[in-house]
Amino acid sequence: MATLLGSESPWTGGKRSVRNGNIIAKIRHSQIVGRGFSRGTQLPEALLQDRDKQAKWHSIPELLQKLHESSHPNSDLSHTHSVLKELSSLLSMEAMSFVTEDRKSAQESTFPITYTFDLFGGVDVIHSLCFVPAVNDDLVNDCLSVLYNCCICTEGVTKSLAARDYFVLFLFTLMTNKKTFLQTATLIEDILGVKKAMIQLEGVANLSGLVQSFDQQQLANFCRILSVTVSEPDVGNDDKHTLLAKNAQQKQDSSLSRAEVNQVTLLNIPGFIERLCKLATRKVSEATGASNFLQELEDWYTWLDNALVLDALMQMATEETEHTSTVITEKSMKIVHEIMYKVEVLYVLCVLLMGSHRNQVHKMLAEFRLIPGLNNLFDKLIWRKYTSSNHVVHGQNENCDCSPEISFKIQFLRLLQSFSDHHDAKEALCSLKTQIKYYIVSPKCPLPVSLCSCRSLVCDGKKGLLTRLLTVMKKEPPDSSFRFWQARAVESFLRGVTSYADQMFLLKRGLLENMLFCIIDSGCKSKDVLQSYFDLLGELMKFNIDAFKRFNMYVSTDNKFQTFMTQINSSLVDSNMLVRCIILSLDRFETQTEDRKVVEVLSECCLLSYLAQVENRLSFLFRLVNIINVQTLTQENVSCLNTSLVVLMLARRRGKLPFYLKALREKEHAEKYPGCLLNNFHNLLRFWQRHYLNRDKDSTCLENSSCIPFSYWNETVSVLLGSDRTSLCAIASYIDEPFMDLDRDLLEC
Repeated sequence: MATLLGSESPWTGGKRSVRNGNIIAKIRHSQIVGRGFSRGTQLPEALLQDRDKQAKWHSIPELLQKLHESSHPNSDLSHTHSVLKELSSLLSMEAMSFVTEDRKSAQESTFPITYTFDLFGGVDVIHSLCFVPAVNDDLVNDCLSVLYNCCICTEGVTKSLAARDYFVLFLFTLMTNKKTFLQTATLIEDILGVKKAMIQLEGVANLSGLVQSFDQQQLANFCRILSVTVSEPDVGNDDKHTLLAKNAQQKQDSSLSRAEVNQVTLLNIPGFIERLCKLATRKVSEATGASNFLQELEDWYTWLDNALVLDALMQMATEETEHTSTVITEKSMKIVHEIMYKVEVLYVLCVLLMGSHRNQVHKMLAEFRLIPGLNNLFDKLIWRKYTSSNHVVHGQNENCDCSPEISFKIQFLRLLQSFSDHHDAKEALCSLKTQIKYYIVSPKCPLPVSLCSCRSLVCDGKKGLLTRLLTVMKKEPPDSSFRFWQARAVESFLRGVTSYADQMFLLKRGLLENMLFCIIDSGCKSKDVLQSYFDLLGELMKFNIDAFKRFNMYVSTDNKFQTFMTQINSSLVDSNMLVRCIILSLDRFETQTEDRKVVEVLSECCLLSYLAQVENRLSFLFRLVNIINVQTLTQENVSCLNTSLVVLMLARRRGKLPFYLKALREKEHAEKYPGCLLNNFHNLLRFWQRHYLNRDKDSTCLENSSCIPFSYWNETVSVLLGSDRTSLCAIASYIDEPFMDLDRDLLEC
């Protein structure tokens, strides 16, 4: 578009003449005064036709003039349909080139049709036509098609429509009509994608009635819109992601965000979550029948605006060579159709699971048997075949250019992660047979409350979802990004209050050895994937003496142990959770000296012996405090602060806190920057108080994961921050007066 607005003229191909400049001025004046072509500023017909031929406008000004005359109440619409069809055909050809291999040439074209259409006020004319009372469904569909094609080619058009809130709300009213539903939904999705301020769903007239009127296909399409309205916007600025900035923002605005308000609005719609669960667990055979499906193919081009979708269809067609080509196309398209629906449905459910009403949502998903339903789909649809995943690991709100099958698998794994995270009903991921075996038979496994209350909600058959997930996980290449999400899902299942039964279930399926192979022997270089391995390994081994025994058997040579420690030390931000779990486990094992197995493993395990050495703990502590500061704290690295606190809490329990603080002081003096390390740590702890004392969920997580009461966390921080310089447990006692409070005002920024 820069070429069109630069010194080269779109009218003649050369430098603008004075005459051409006057024409442009008249056109722009007509847009401002009369929304395209007002009668008082119409250009002479002969001049218009002459310039049309020279500039290759494809008769767009003439067609728009005819439309403008029909865009008033009580206008004659008899010829409007044919004019719209002609315009739609011109614009759709250019739009299609933007979503196929011809995209580059379309962008570089000297006379883009969309630009000409917009320049002559075409978007405003179509916009006005939508509000004419006598316009029928077919005309509305044509208008929406024209606007959608313009949005594809020109982002400025999309932004212009997004700025008109009344128009966006008007579009929602068109979704009550099945004939205009799909076109409307697609256009709304594009508009909301660029809208600066998130739309408030409570402003949509009779939203509850609208959603309840949708059939299942329409509801699945509607989820594409909802995915934009329930997600917190990604600010795209690392500074905004810091905890300091987030806390400051929350202090300014204590009310619910627009996304949170929209989530509450949806949860208040009767039957909404239950219908989403049915969509998520629907089998392909239960979807639209063959005859109805083929009738809908005319509208399919609105879905196929991504070349990756076409690639997926071609791949499926190639795989199913035993059928006739007609059957292949129908079956393949039905599978992709269903997968694309489920991607959006799972995304909305996942966002709701992470929202402010997560407990309510989690209870509803368990009640409506979402997990058993997904378990029944696992082999036939979710993981029906191996899919290469050599792509980057996307965040929750990041745009993704993955194929439908890859997106589906990732959204499925994200949902499992959110469902399992700190919830009792996570046992629904296992079959009843598995739960009885591991919880009832073993005396070490107390029967969880969830097993007693949710027996009817667990997976059917011999294999639960967790077993199926482990099977495919071990088949994935070690550096696959699927591995990242798979490990995250399994780690969430283990997270919280440590369950010996859950750990043994996974240990007996070789998960620990598989994780160690990936970390030590596979050559995996992906930072994100390695971090997921470290976190999972930590939860798998925490407080479990059998796990440490298995670890020692795998790491039987010095070379393997050294490689393992090199991986840990190469990125302590990524591995510190594992270090924390080892230190906590060692502390517990040292109190169980009456247990013969524990004593044996303590004396033989190289990993426990390494962390038992005070100099190694101090080395970790020094680095953990040194790699973070208040200004760079994020949700990703705040764990380093909590791990350093664990080290000091355990030292305090044993009366060794002064020894550790003195060692930190000696270290910073040896490094030639006295006061810097301890002042930094002091600021971090001040921030910790402000951050965690007002967050019940975060403080509960700290308590459950460490088995240390949060009151002891808080008490230890208060002791460390004590102002009495005679106290041997206060940081202030170890900072020389000239170096005190280097960053006194840091938290006030």
